[in-house]
Amino acid sequence: MRPLRQIQSARLNLIAATTELIEQDIAGGKALATALGVAAPASWPPDLYGSSAKRYSLQQLGDPAEQSWSFWYLITLDKPGELVGICGFKGRPDASGSVEIGYSVLAGFQRRGFATEAVARLVGWAFSHHNVVEVCAETFPYLTQSIRVLEKNGFQFTGAGSEAGVVRYAVQRSGLI
Repeated sequence: MRPLRQIQSARLNLIAATTELIEQDIAGGKALATALGVAAPASWPPDLYGSSAKRYSLQQLGDPAEQSWSFWYLITLDKPGELVGICGFKGRPDASGSVEIGYSVLAGFQRRGFATEAVARLVGWAFSHHNVVEVCAETFPYLTQSIRVLEKNGFQFTGAGSEAGVVRYAVQRSGLI
């Protein structure tokens, strides 16, 4: 397996998905954990990260331009590390320089700041690319914890999302400088 792209935060190691890792994930949480050398809770995968999301990401990563613009596995830095969730992008930036981020943390690890920490690192990573001027996210208005993650990272409400009942938040590069 080729070297893995990694980003560290205070408590997490974020590992960029590869086709090899997604194939292991499709085979099951234990196979993925073995490939990463970490523990996988029995509750793996987190909400909103089912087989269709995995297959979409596998297809997405077939395009070399999408490398690292898919999702990243969130692993605690404790020894041994443990899979706690995912965070990532729905694809590379569009022509206007906007990229959409998403995240999901296993229920047993929620309300500990892992999603906030992961989003902060990936927003910074996205803005390190000269062509990215905005990171956006869409969520349901009743998912107050998700909205709080966004607000803690400087995202502001921008209006309706792309689907019925969804709201959109965004942070501009200039908003962080």
